[in-house]
Amino acid sequence: MEPKFINFFKYLEDKGEQRAPLRIRLLNPKQFEITSDDLDVKGDLDLSFTPITSLPDNLKVRGSLYLYDTKITSLPKNLKVIGSLNLSYTKITSLPDDLDVEGDLNVFYTKITSLPKGLKVRGNLSLVSTPITSLPDDLEVEGGLDLDNTKITSFPKGLKVGGSLHLNGTPLSSKTEAEIRQMAPNIKGKIFGVK
Repeated sequence: MEPKFINFFKYLEDKGEQRAPLRIRLLNPKQFEITSDDLDVKGDLDLSFTPITSLPDNLKVRGSLYLYDTKITSLPKNLKVIGSLNLSYTKITSLPDDLDVEGDLNVFYTKITSLPKGLKVRGNLSLVSTPITSLPDDLEVEGGLDLDNTKITSFPKGLKVGGSLHLNGTPLSSKTEAEIRQMAPNIKGKIFGVK
């Protein structure tokens, strides 16, 4: 049934009646060319549970980008996401320095080992159950920061968290809330998972 579905979009496009949606274009690169017009997505782009392995450079998503449980291993250059970015259950190990996400950034259950220096997340940042061992200097998270089940042992210089901090299952969970606040004075919300 899938080939007929793809052929239908190809038929409409060939007749000049309608371009195939970007999701269809990305998942079928042999049938569809990606143009610069395709790189500005007006709304969400959900590629979760698909075999996609890469995205084009300069992609702008004016909604959320869902890559949950895909085979993607890296993000394109100049990726801008106006909503949230979900990379959970992917093989991602790092994020590009020029990544711009205006919503939540979810990388839980990934292979991520580092974050770019000076990363700013305008929503929540979830690093649950990742092998990450340290956070970059000047990390700013306007929402909550979830570090449950990570190996984080300290906080970086200049860390700012506007929401709650979650530390269950980390080496820091043996500390008291007062000790954590002394280590990271710019935590605005509640601290969970400490003595």
